[in-house]
Amino acid sequence: MIEAVMLWNEPNNLSHWDFKLDPDWKLFARMAIEAAQAIRAQNPSLRIVLGGISPIDPNFIRLLGSYGVLDHVDVIALHGFPLDWNHWNIYQWPDRLEEIRAVTRRDIWISEVGASSFGAEEVQLFGLKCMAELLLPRVERIHWYSLLDLPPTWSATTRHKESEGSSYYRHYYMGLFDHQGRPKLAAGHFSPELGICQWFHFNDPRLSLAVDLLRDLRIKYLRTGLSWADAFREHSWDWFDRQMSALEDFTTTVTLCFTPGHLGVEPHYTSPPRNPRDFADFATWIVQRYAPAQREAVATGAADAA
Repeated sequence: MIEAVMLWNEPNNLSHWDFKLDPDWKLFARMAIEAAQAIRAQNPSLRIVLGGISPIDPNFIRLLGSYGVLDHVDVIALHGFPLDWNHWNIYQWPDRLEEIRAVTRRDIWISEVGASSFGAEEVQLFGLKCMAELLLPRVERIHWYSLLDLPPTWSATTRHKESEGSSYYRHYYMGLFDHQGRPKLAAGHFSPELGICQWFHFNDPRLSLAVDLLRDLRIKYLRTGLSWADAFREHSWDWFDRQMSALEDFTTTVTLCFTPGHLGVEPHYTSPPRNPRDFADFATWIVQRYAPAQREAVATGAADAA
């Protein structure tokens, strides 16, 4: 079941949105508003999530608020990795939440939080326990990133790749399980009160393994993504159908992101689209196909009248 649609992933991060092409985020704002309106028209009961920002920046939220974006979303999502990438202490998580609460009355979710086992599995276990203690009492929805390590032969979705040094390689060790499904120390201490964020690549061979592991962990809340860029691959909708069917038992937030090269200002997945309406059309297709509004049977009213 899809409970929410998230509009983009880390729009204030150059690895996911090229703000050199959109320095004041006005293109992003137009795209987000049009997509939110399209989703509301299809299914008003879906929650719409602005997501998920990294770094956690109240000024970015103020800016989008000035463009009217916050009038069209229900939730602001945050990403935080203080043990791996952020320049703040893990015990400052409550402070980061309050910074965003000070600039919006929207609900706040944490759609990615995690710790790598890059240096030691014990570090990841510490991060899991500490962040669960700090965050579970304070927010409605948390998605731990992630379930599975990235396979070592795959490329992580970052702009500068190996030139980032150890920051790049930490992407490969964020899972509770390694890339073959072997549990790490943290897996044995994971609480199903936390959700999971797990991204799947196109025709991802890990899908069945991931579903089995999610069920073993008794996960209810899941966050994943459907790539707008992938929608233009051959047999793309067969893959989307297979992915969403496999995940239908979970309460899922679906993230829509990544610009098709031929629709971007520049031919890159981080580029703003030339026409924001194109992204709204993609959001419409996804909701129509996987989260249509539930309509009462027409006969109900007639039966009541009789």
